[in-house]
Amino acid sequence: MADYLLPDVGEGLTEAEIVSWKVKVGDVLAINDVVCEIETAKSIVELPSPYAGTITAVLVPEGQTVPVGTPIISVAQEGEVPVVDEPRSGVPTPSEHTVIDTNVPPEGNVTLVGYGPREAGAQRRARRRPGVDEAGRLTAHADLQDAFTPGPGTQHDKAQELISALLVDEPPVPEETPRAPSREHGPALAKPPVRKLAKDLGVDLASVSPSGKGGTVTRADVEAAAGLQAPAQAGSSSGGSSGGSSGSTRGRTGPQQREWREPVKGVRKLMAEAMVGSAFTAPHVTEWVTVDATATMDLVARLKRRPELRDVKVSPLLVLARAVILAVRRTPVVNSTFDAEAQEVVFKGYVNLGIAAATPRGLVVPNIKDAQDLTLPELAAAIADLTATAREGRTQPTEMAGGSFTITNVGVFGIDSGTPIINPGEAAILAFGAIRKQPWVVTRDGVDQIEPRQVTTLALSFDHRHIDGAAGSQFLADVAGLLEDPGTALLF
Repeated sequence: MADYLLPDVGEGLTEAEIVSWKVKVGDVLAINDVVCEIETAKSIVELPSPYAGTITAVLVPEGQTVPVGTPIISVAQEGEVPVVDEPRSGVPTPSEHTVIDTNVPPEGNVTLVGYGPREAGAQRRARRRPGVDEAGRLTAHADLQDAFTPGPGTQHDKAQELISALLVDEPPVPEETPRAPSREHGPALAKPPVRKLAKDLGVDLASVSPSGKGGTVTRADVEAAAGLQAPAQAGSSSGGSSGGSSGSTRGRTGPQQREWREPVKGVRKLMAEAMVGSAFTAPHVTEWVTVDATATMDLVARLKRRPELRDVKVSPLLVLARAVILAVRRTPVVNSTFDAEAQEVVFKGYVNLGIAAATPRGLVVPNIKDAQDLTLPELAAAIADLTATAREGRTQPTEMAGGSFTITNVGVFGIDSGTPIINPGEAAILAFGAIRKQPWVVTRDGVDQIEPRQVTTLALSFDHRHIDGAAGSQFLADVAGLLEDPGTALLF
């Protein structure tokens, strides 16, 4: 019997959340079959199986965050007889105290439940009063659970209380804590979104009466158990109020309806830590320039008709990305890194161009490796693949590592521009604002006249420890010039 331990899928990973299981007990696995999806501090990752065999136990429920090294499934490999096991979570219940395992050697060395090879003859018998050996098994089981649980150990103390009560034939006083589903009824059936809602609202799915087909717990069941509306409904009932003095309270069942909490974890947690670290480590300077991008919009329209670009998305972002790559040649310091420990500036002869992407789980910045070597059609295809993967939450940690310069396209939200925070490990970031028709002074034949033009605003934030105002201004002016007149790209 083999236990699949949660691996470190990224450098420095310490824990991950089980988002969804792709397998169930009894399924037959082949090596590299996808077992589950986990959310790390950087992205959602599919875990392949390192074993071939039959799944005998799923040890971690969906929505739970566990440390690296925690067993998540058990697999009976070739030549072993599959024995279905129960999830290992919490302190064993009294009915689980005594286990007969045919694999126990005569010397009395006890194999923990679910660990080591097992034969088909394993069976359960009625509970007896615990002796010294059984008390030791309870303590060992609890200590093992504490070893895989972040924070101070608590299962050991609970196990000691349980043992003391059993030794005097007095059952322990039931605690007002959620119970795991019993073996007779099995775990609660619910889809991942419903499980997440229950977790956010603090509802134990095992205590909810299901009303869905086949005994499935529905969203309405969870909301009813919580005694309040869904968060989206709660927000809409009070979101239009200014000052919170609405005269209508229809539909409100309690004060909790006016606010709720969501845990900061995974991608969002990493984003928060990275932005705080960058903002208070690198002294940021932001410069702005307003650009007449009419020529760029005309170029985009012409490029869309090119047969080489027929199958890819052509947008102003593509032209801006090419402009950044060209402008880096004249001002390479914006594509560098400040090594504070060595007191050196690390210049890079490549451009790993990051494109900031907003996802439901937080901000991610995947980058296009060696973007300076790509043709325009290749660059367009790379940007399309990068953004689509990010929105689906499938960006891998390697795709976000090693970036050298970042573009954040806030214009897609209708925002004129902003003061972006530099991505950690880089020296500069460029915000691309919305392109709008605005009145603009145009000089024709020496005569100034006002015309409607396509205008946008660029904002460059850079690390002022090693990038001075002249270098930042030169780079920003070059990018702006390429948007105003894309033909000047021939000069670079």
